[in-house]
Amino acid sequence: MSQKLAILVTGGAGYIGAHCCKAVSEAGYLPVCFDNLSTGHRSFVKWGPLVEGDVSDTRRVADAMAAHEIVAVMHFAAFSQVGESVSDPQKYYLNNACGTLSLLNAMLGRGCNRLVFSSTGAVYGNAGRDPIKESAAGCTVNPYGASKWMIEQILGDYRSAYGMNSFCLRYFNACGAEPSGSIGEFRDPETHLIPRAMMALQGHVGDFAIFGDDYATPDGTAIRDYIHVVDLAAAHVRALNALLNGSKGGSYNLGTGSGFSVRQVLTAIERETGLKIPLVPKPRRAGDPPILVADPSAADADLGFVPACSDIATIVKSAWAWHQSAHPKQTI
Repeated sequence: MSQKLAILVTGGAGYIGAHCCKAVSEAGYLPVCFDNLSTGHRSFVKWGPLVEGDVSDTRRVADAMAAHEIVAVMHFAAFSQVGESVSDPQKYYLNNACGTLSLLNAMLGRGCNRLVFSSTGAVYGNAGRDPIKESAAGCTVNPYGASKWMIEQILGDYRSAYGMNSFCLRYFNACGAEPSGSIGEFRDPETHLIPRAMMALQGHVGDFAIFGDDYATPDGTAIRDYIHVVDLAAAHVRALNALLNGSKGGSYNLGTGSGFSVRQVLTAIERETGLKIPLVPKPRRAGDPPILVADPSAADADLGFVPACSDIATIVKSAWAWHQSAHPKQTI
């Protein structure tokens, strides 16, 4: 057995999970990736062993925890497309909420009481134009956000009843890519703005559009708080370290406190690539709020977390480098 403390990373073959596996490894732990590979990539598993399985299989999770002597869990295994959650909410509640209950059952059975949970800014719904504080959570506007909020409530109850300590990290728009180009943002289908725009520039997407140009924002397009995935991974390691040092956890925003509109992001992409993106407006997507910007001050105060590489130029530069190296060689 490895002498390193082993961390189970559910969904560790996905975009954010894989970046966190790298950060966990660099912090001196052994990341054990637990993934059913339905949306993750086997090629993204580079820093520890892969256990193929679904979090809804409690026995499979418990066996993996026993085999690797897991001391804590990072939980990323979830569906995350807002539009799909509106059209097929059952899929999201079964996978996200019930899947997490299965994972928690395995953790309780193994006596593992430390969890870092991948939550989301979608727990805030239409929280307003000002940077959002953690206390505003709960007014969700789509089943994706509702499923994550349900899990946060469950984790609060498990903390009180069973002493299962957990951090719920509510990140806003994860983006960018690992600087070496070894992993990046790549899904099928791809619905996120930055990778989809870059794939359109490369000829891999023929129907690129912006969804909604009539919001009550300065340029009519939705405003989001974009945070580099490398910064997200660093925050997860800070939360993990806190749990291992006895913290009970809590819920924290991970963002920058600044928002960029869709048009501003596309302008930044054009500046980096030297290419023009045709702007084709389509109607708003159901469940999309006009503005989501984090107030990240609590994570700074309690976890000492301040984003280091989440300026929009760095985000776009790293993402474009990834897409240039990944396509068409990278396969899903």
